[in-house]
Amino acid sequence: MKLVWSPEIASKAYIDTVKSCKRFKESGVAELLSAMAAGWDARFIVELWSHGGAIATSVGLAVAAHNTGARHVCIVPDDRSRAEYRAAIATFGGGGGGASPEVVVGEAEAVMAGLDGVDFVVVDCRRREFARALRVARVSSRGAVLTCKNAWQRGAWFRWQGVVGRDTRLVRSVFLPVGKGLDIAYIGSRNNGNNNNNNNNNNSESSASVTRKRPSRWIKHIDENSGEEHVFRE
Repeated sequence: MKLVWSPEIASKAYIDTVKSCKRFKESGVAELLSAMAAGWDARFIVELWSHGGAIATSVGLAVAAHNTGARHVCIVPDDRSRAEYRAAIATFGGGGGGASPEVVVGEAEAVMAGLDGVDFVVVDCRRREFARALRVARVSSRGAVLTCKNAWQRGAWFRWQGVVGRDTRLVRSVFLPVGKGLDIAYIGSRNNGNNNNNNNNNNSESSASVTRKRPSRWIKHIDENSGEEHVFRE
């Protein structure tokens, strides 16, 4: 299975978010993420939020969840953040007229590890644990879209493959100069470790067998036009 894009649902979520967030003078982050979550038909949306954070993105995700019938969970670090988040969301009727998002208090990494089948994740790079939360996300069998907002405020060390792990298929990633930077990755479903080990063992045995049957050799080739010498292994 894989995520399938629906431009019609994306457009509806975008317009609904524009209407819901018209009081904000934002940069379009909420509308974009809402359209993406709805367009990919997200069924389980998870976001990280804390005291003092912008609420527009959360409203947009709530709108997307209303359009797709998704479960929407917001992870916050403390009771103060939970109260502030709920109060802000309530002024928008839960976002698009739907049910209010679930709010879970706790360490982002621990809570994320306990959620199974997520397919759309939004983290804030201003929170120190954002990378750890992404690393332990248990994505759905369709894969997932992972998004970092405020990406210009994170360190230069960040690399998607380093965060999601070598056992995860990184389909594509893109950095968008929207707001304070959006870094978005589309990943495939994470593989089972045992299957990986079996596959690695089988591949090793096959490679060893091929090597025994046909030893590799070095070949030298000289380009007649440039005179450059190239050496490669067959």
